[in-house]
Amino acid sequence: MSNVRTLLCGCAVAALTLPLAAIGQTIPADPSVPATEAAAPEEASDIIVTGTIAFRNRTEDVNPVLSYDLDYFQRFEPVSVGEMLKRVPGVTFTSDVLEYDGVQFRGLPAGYTQVLINGRRAPGGESDRSFFVDRIPAELVEKIEIVRSPRADQPSEGVAGSLNIVTKEAATFEGGFAKAGALINKDGKVRPSLAAAYAGRIGEDTSYWGALNYQERRNPKKKVSLRFDDVASGPLDETNDVFNNTELQSDTRDGSDLSGSAEIRHDFHGDGFIRLQGFFVDTNRDEDETSLTFEGPDLDGDGVEIQHEDIHQKTYAINADGVIPVGSGQLGLAASWSGYRENSDVRSDEGDTVAEAELAGTETLDIKDDEYSGTVYYAIGADALRLKVGVDLLNKTRNGANLAFDDEGEADDLLPGAVFRIREKRYDPYARLTFKPSPEFTLDAGLRYEITRRTVRSNEADENALTQSAKYKTESLNPSLHLRYEPTGVDQFRASIARTVRRPDYDLITPYLQEEEPADENATQGNPALRNERAWGVDVGYERKLGRRGIIGANLFYRDITDVTELVSIGEETDDGLRILEPRNVGDGKVWGIEVDFSAPLDVVGMPDTGLFANYTYLDSSIRDPFTGEKRRFNNQPHHVYNVGFIQTVRVADASFGATISGRSKSLESNFDETVALKYDPDLEAFVEKRIGKNFVLRFSVQDILRRTKSETFRKYDGDSVEEVLANRRAGDIDEYELERENAGPLYQVTLRAAF
Repeated sequence: MSNVRTLLCGCAVAALTLPLAAIGQTIPADPSVPATEAAAPEEASDIIVTGTIAFRNRTEDVNPVLSYDLDYFQRFEPVSVGEMLKRVPGVTFTSDVLEYDGVQFRGLPAGYTQVLINGRRAPGGESDRSFFVDRIPAELVEKIEIVRSPRADQPSEGVAGSLNIVTKEAATFEGGFAKAGALINKDGKVRPSLAAAYAGRIGEDTSYWGALNYQERRNPKKKVSLRFDDVASGPLDETNDVFNNTELQSDTRDGSDLSGSAEIRHDFHGDGFIRLQGFFVDTNRDEDETSLTFEGPDLDGDGVEIQHEDIHQKTYAINADGVIPVGSGQLGLAASWSGYRENSDVRSDEGDTVAEAELAGTETLDIKDDEYSGTVYYAIGADALRLKVGVDLLNKTRNGANLAFDDEGEADDLLPGAVFRIREKRYDPYARLTFKPSPEFTLDAGLRYEITRRTVRSNEADENALTQSAKYKTESLNPSLHLRYEPTGVDQFRASIARTVRRPDYDLITPYLQEEEPADENATQGNPALRNERAWGVDVGYERKLGRRGIIGANLFYRDITDVTELVSIGEETDDGLRILEPRNVGDGKVWGIEVDFSAPLDVVGMPDTGLFANYTYLDSSIRDPFTGEKRRFNNQPHHVYNVGFIQTVRVADASFGATISGRSKSLESNFDETVALKYDPDLEAFVEKRIGKNFVLRFSVQDILRRTKSETFRKYDGDSVEEVLANRRAGDIDEYELERENAGPLYQVTLRAAF
């Protein structure tokens, strides 16, 4: 596995660590609602065993927010948050088949989407600061919120938007539930899934919650690659001289996640509360890849490559927060710590056959991540006029070491930046004013001043000492303005403008030469001087309530992004002949589109037990390619994303069934010496459930019914210099043409849930 991918895996779990501890900077609910005001606790049986179809919520937020309770997703039995997000507007992934890790809003790379847990910033995560949402168990989620444009008291990183994962809280849930399930792959392998949780009260003012979740997952994928040398000289088949080789790859990911969470909360009489939360996740995963290559039309064997990756990741988190009445207002306080540790080993073997394969080399990755954060704010005023001022604080340190060893176990020479330390401090004061002159009209205006101080230290070549140093300081004033107008009880208009920020990837600001990235013939050299990307965003939307439970909405959006980071060639090569690329702030980009969603029961035609769901997002963008100088869309942005489904309740049998199909159009990725066209087939999933009394529900669900295929087409260009490679690109002179196809097959799940 390449150094970049290893580093990405190394950062992953720090982000997905927070289902309940929600480390990071506190973002309380809209201050127009008292912080301690909460709905009556729901009974476990009302949540776990119900025949009622759930639809999208209608929120009272002044900024554009879509809200979906867990019930909206639960029937299809999602294992993780990633699987839940397949059914919300504008969300896509570029993951392997049956994997939903780095969430992408509006088709932009995952680093443009901010992930929050209970309104707090999730620390760490991928090296691009994204968040592997497939690691958060769906069992712990209360609802999903899509924040299209942030308020001043929310972090500004969500250029494409923010995902807020709201977990179950002790104050809103009473009773317990248990779950036992089995996931069955097409090859018959079975993996268990177990969960239990309980929430209760001590007296009238103290509530508590505890949960434990264990799940195993397995994804056996098959890949086929066909490679051709001189496409212009003949047809693309395996019968003439343009055909070079075939690669057959088996890629199996097998692992387990154990997570636990706990919370205790005390509410003061009249107003205010204090709360303590804790969370841990322990992940162990094996990834095995076996690649067999066959040359020419006669398919003569050309060797075997075997790679085994052993990943161990642990995360711990503690969070405390509260609201205290002070004078005529409220004082909010929060403090948190999260720790992330990873030890991963990668072994590569090569040979003529699987039996003859011998050790070719190993890599190790060690990551130690610590993050401290805090929030202080004061809010004063009533519904008609309310002022909130505060400051968010963050102190983060990441230490990492990526070491390589040869086939005899001897350590290879250390590359510059292989051992590194990144320290980042943020000070973000803000002020937010909410004005509601009438029941129909609300205005929310705010300023957030983000101050960042970052230091990067890494080793010189062949030395462990951290001698290189680069410092980066930046300050950004991020204003926001949101308007909401409700002319009737069913119609709602929103308009927003806000400035957002994207901070550079951790691996791109570390002066580390990452070989074979982003392609085999390249090496990427980090640039500690990278600036933050900044964007102005506009959202204009309309929403209408349909009957008692239905809703339809449409939203137009536009983003103007400056200082976009792209890889550029520096005209140099490594000793092994790899062309060196470096990330730089190369220019500006624009993104725009429209999002439409619908969810409603068919009451109007006398079918209240039938629920229909649909969403469609049109996407487009413009950015100038740093290599060709031509305008193109952002890498891997599809033109459209969609989902359509239904749920049918059969009351006479106390049962339900449903299905949903989702898909996206193809996309294109442009790198220095290759382009990649990406396409997915539609994904169909279905469920059927039987409720047993008041406390049990038995559910059968299946994903990937259509045996979805992920298709990639690579066009690779070559030359003796940077100029020659780019000239070949312009002329369409392809050095190698590759077709790659990947599929996994259906995944079945049987689940029994019980409430008590």
